[in-house]
Amino acid sequence: MSGANGSTDPEVPAAPGTGRAPRSARRGLGRLRGWGGVAGMALALAVAAGALVPLARHGDAADAATVAGPGVARAEQAKADDCKDPEASLSPSSADGPNIDAIKRRGKLIAGVDQNSFRWGYRNPATRTLEGFDIDLVKAIAKNILGDENAVIYRAIPTSQRIPALQNGTVDVVVRTMTVNCGRIKQASFSTAYFEAGQQVLAPKTSAITGFDDSLKGKRVCVAAGSTAFDALKANAHGADYQDFTVPNQLDCLVRLQQNLVDAIVTDNALAAGQAAQDPAVQLKGSPFTTEYYGVAVKLGNTDLVQRINQVLVDYRNGGTNSPWMTAYRKWLAADLPGISSPPAPKYRTG
Repeated sequence: MSGANGSTDPEVPAAPGTGRAPRSARRGLGRLRGWGGVAGMALALAVAAGALVPLARHGDAADAATVAGPGVARAEQAKADDCKDPEASLSPSSADGPNIDAIKRRGKLIAGVDQNSFRWGYRNPATRTLEGFDIDLVKAIAKNILGDENAVIYRAIPTSQRIPALQNGTVDVVVRTMTVNCGRIKQASFSTAYFEAGQQVLAPKTSAITGFDDSLKGKRVCVAAGSTAFDALKANAHGADYQDFTVPNQLDCLVRLQQNLVDAIVTDNALAAGQAAQDPAVQLKGSPFTTEYYGVAVKLGNTDLVQRINQVLVDYRNGGTNSPWMTAYRKWLAADLPGISSPPAPKYRTG
């Protein structure tokens, strides 16, 4: 239900063909072990329906500039049939264009985000506001385009609906721990990378699972539909059953792990680290088995918006240890993902 400030309260989705919430979902919130405060709220939000819903609104007009400096990586333009550097994006620009103009006329940036991922995009139970690393980046984009970091309409979108939300115009941007890859650049346009992550296994500390290997054989593995983790399991599941445990939202998996309905989760280690911080009973297993880069996604072909976001990211990375990027990293991620000294260098297309 939406309140006066545009916030929403989640509803438990109905089981297919029943009109009623699944029994495990109805009982789950009362049976979660070791959860409270922020973590408890995050879990409650994890069973929210997957509809695209406005979350919060805030206010209007300006922009910033600067050009890419030293340390910029260069890459050849990724082609659909010869994709080597999907994270290579367009050169940064502070110029306006048709999509920037439309956002300015509206006076709001509409951002597709997560409200369930601790440290990345989650609702603070004390303030009922969205917070996290991704949310800070949304605010920087709004500040650049509209002159007000709060001039944002947030919409909660499940993992599987990130690209459809762009294609049907429900949102202007998706800032939701979204990996840039060769398949997705055919469906959406992406900014340069703003974070480097990798796929990893999350399981109970007492589990005999050792990582993304044959220790998964016969295990129930939860994964989010439309995620790169799903693609990894589809390519090689190591004998795990994942098709019966595929869910719309990544955090839905943690609910099932807490309820002993699955044995493990495969997801981005950046997200899993936050979940492990919330629940001392689980841990990351093995090592990351991929290298992936998160980018801001926009509708395919919205060139002016991509270039403007890339300009925002130039400014966001600048400043060394005092850059907005490093400030956000220390605030949200350093405790769970220590040892990162700088953001990933951007790659730009040539030719």
